[in-house]
Amino acid sequence: MHTLTVRAARETDLPALTDIYNYYIRESPATFDIVPATPENRREWFHHYSQTGPHRLLVAVRGDEVAGYASSSVFRPKPAYLTSVETSIYVHPDRRGRQVGSLLYTELFRALAGEDLHRAYAGVTLPNDASVALHRKFGFQEVGVYREVGRKFGQYWSVAWFEKALPHRPPQT
Repeated sequence: MHTLTVRAARETDLPALTDIYNYYIRESPATFDIVPATPENRREWFHHYSQTGPHRLLVAVRGDEVAGYASSSVFRPKPAYLTSVETSIYVHPDRRGRQVGSLLYTELFRALAGEDLHRAYAGVTLPNDASVALHRKFGFQEVGVYREVGRKFGQYWSVAWFEKALPHRPPQT
């Protein structure tokens, strides 16, 4: 029996990451993407992340199986936003409710603790009680709702936005 561990994502994880994401494209309003992805067209997305710095992509693995992933991405492309990140988390549908998300966020925020960051933001498509609870558990507070901002599966969905203060490390001079 393998223990669940978290590590930086590797390019060899792309097929599993794509499979997990495609589940949410096909079955859930959690992402507003509507066309399934391929590992090839997710490669550019993958290369936005590094093993150091504020933009990370972590995977939870049990043996060779990817159970989920979490990321911290560019919040907005303008320079004044550099101390903010947007976080995302996706858990394999067979692993939901097994603390995979909590483990991923624990390790993601541990990795980000030494970075020059001030805030983390997350959008949660409503309703999603599990994701709202996870974000609140990690200190996120709701700051607003974009009402009926996206249309998927023939209906409109609202997105709640959450914010978390991060331990700030001033830039090195």
